[in-house]
Amino acid sequence: MNIKSVMRKAGPYAYTVPAMAVFAVFLFFPFFKTIYLSLYKTNKMGQAKIFTGFSNYIDLLKSQSFFNSLAVTGIFVLIVVSVSMLLGLIAAVLCNKTFPGIRIFSTAYALPMAIASSSAAMIFKIMLHPSIGIVNKILRLDINWISDSKYALICVALLTAWLNSGINFLYFSAGLSSIDETIYERASVDGAGAVQQFFRLTLPGLSPIMFYTLVVNIIQAFQSFGQVKVLTQGGPGESTNLIVYSIYRDAFFNYRFGSAAAQSVLLFIIIMILTLCMFRLEKKGVSY
Repeated sequence: MNIKSVMRKAGPYAYTVPAMAVFAVFLFFPFFKTIYLSLYKTNKMGQAKIFTGFSNYIDLLKSQSFFNSLAVTGIFVLIVVSVSMLLGLIAAVLCNKTFPGIRIFSTAYALPMAIASSSAAMIFKIMLHPSIGIVNKILRLDINWISDSKYALICVALLTAWLNSGINFLYFSAGLSSIDETIYERASVDGAGAVQQFFRLTLPGLSPIMFYTLVVNIIQAFQSFGQVKVLTQGGPGESTNLIVYSIYRDAFFNYRFGSAAAQSVLLFIIIMILTLCMFRLEKKGVSY
């Protein structure tokens, strides 16, 4: 085999070198460095000092705070994913028909995806203020929403769901536009009502995009951080101490980089297992 033949075969792979270099620097290296740090006790600069094996993981599995973070994160993800997908689907269905001002409504429904989570959290914090907030004034209540452990997690989750609803709206709008309109005409001729058409035609037609949206939303919800940092800082108590915020607090407040790295690895494993399970279930619930 001559040099020209080798270069001809290797040529297409050369185009992947820049992308792989970016992945290596910003993805692969941090990932393996995190695994490395999770096996060590570190100093305040995050430098590995004492090899401890799996002691960081064992300490986490004995920690009530860690399991509380997992439970809080599970509830948070459930609320965020269900509400954000429901909002996106309802908005997409409403804008699927042509009517005056459709572009204005579509822009308004998609707007949350263009708003930074920290900016939205600051506005939300003012709205929920116990004395000057518009929420209490409209509802005629006197509740300190983000300082009460009964409401804090729900408030953060609803804000996150609204922020995620914009991109879900675009996903579902794209899915609705790909459904053949003639099947609705045939269904109408056969006497099917709007509700029957929605459950028998629209939802099955959207099943591929719904599956994709579900996976993306779960991963995004697990990674939520900015709104928790601005609104509650993990409080009151540990009622909003999501696992991502727990990682941040362990690393940059308690300087326990080894424990934070171990939590990051466990979070990666949890998300990976959930994703694999969803792909295994895809064949049963998705029709192409």
